[in-house]
Amino acid sequence: MLKFFHKRRPVDSDTVTASDAAAKAGDLFDRGFNCSQAVFQATTGRSDPELIAMAEGFGGGIGDSGCLCGAISGGVMALGFAGKAKHSGELIAAFKDTYQTTCCRGLSKDYSWLSKDHLANCRKVTVTTARLVEQLLSK
Repeated sequence: MLKFFHKRRPVDSDTVTASDAAAKAGDLFDRGFNCSQAVFQATTGRSDPELIAMAEGFGGGIGDSGCLCGAISGGVMALGFAGKAKHSGELIAAFKDTYQTTCCRGLSKDYSWLSKDHLANCRKVTVTTARLVEQLLSK
């Protein structure tokens, strides 16, 4: 699953203490975590192997199906984890306002799957989503 992600490098807790969730998510994505895992970790500060394994299947639009963007799934998990699941609809609305779709396939339609440009776009979406989640967590 999500074979386009390179082998994960260990997370150095000093590196993952960037000043905001967006920077953390970008760093985690660059380290090989998928969009869902990166958003979840960056917004919760949790890197428990079981939680990261749980989030893995949501990348690539849930099991590489191209459906709901994994960054949204990671964000919804983070909101629920923080007891703020009631803000999940706001996350989806803000995401849709930004990208006009919540579908991984739609977000990726202009790129060759696995290409450098595709991964750069996914990173951008991951960073933006982490920022949105961080804002909702502060409510």
